[in-house]
Amino acid sequence: MKKIDNALLKRFARQSTKSQPRELVSYFLVVCEGKATEPNYFKSFPKQIGKLIYQLEFGGGGINTLGVVEKAIQLRDASLVKYDRVWAVFDKDSFPADRFNSAILKARGNNINCAWSNEAFELWYLLHFQNRVTPMSRDEYKSELEKAINQMKGSKEKKFEYLKNSNEMYSILEEYGDQEQAIKWAKVIASTNLGENFASFNPQTMVFQLVEELNGQSEELNREIELKFSKGE
Repeated sequence: MKKIDNALLKRFARQSTKSQPRELVSYFLVVCEGKATEPNYFKSFPKQIGKLIYQLEFGGGGINTLGVVEKAIQLRDASLVKYDRVWAVFDKDSFPADRFNSAILKARGNNINCAWSNEAFELWYLLHFQNRVTPMSRDEYKSELEKAINQMKGSKEKKFEYLKNSNEMYSILEEYGDQEQAIKWAKVIASTNLGENFASFNPQTMVFQLVEELNGQSEELNREIELKFSKGE
């Protein structure tokens, strides 16, 4: 189970003893490579922490790595909403290394955050159960994830079968997995892969950074929110 940082909760609690501040909305744009898997997962996160309301807008679906980044830039620049965060979510899969690397570098150059995974988004799911440090294929992720969850469920419960576009993965991982541990393992993996040849960093996932923000665990975003809160924006 994940451990939510309660710094924001404490801040709002202190504020509420003096007055009744209005709810603060934090706007996210999340552009995904997949049409359902990633959006279904992120849509399942709690939409409110204390007085903080998360407003998530989704885009993309059915486009490749570089296309996800370009779509994120396009939607951000055309929007009347000033997003607090813009995220591009995509996988390495079988895309050429140079295209995958170029997508991440282009995102960096245009202030787009990347929750990329190599090889697949399912690596993030699997890290809820085990510290995976060797490369796997997409089919292997599926079988290992099923094995891990079924071990946690026990033989008396209905056997779990992973469905890629499921809208239940967030709740399943909450019940049987350990998000806090997944974040720790993902951070260790990321810290060992240095340089800009991202396609060679297999396995690795940066999904944990977006997860931390949606959990209220990102110190950087929390500082921005506090500043926005204090200015009454």
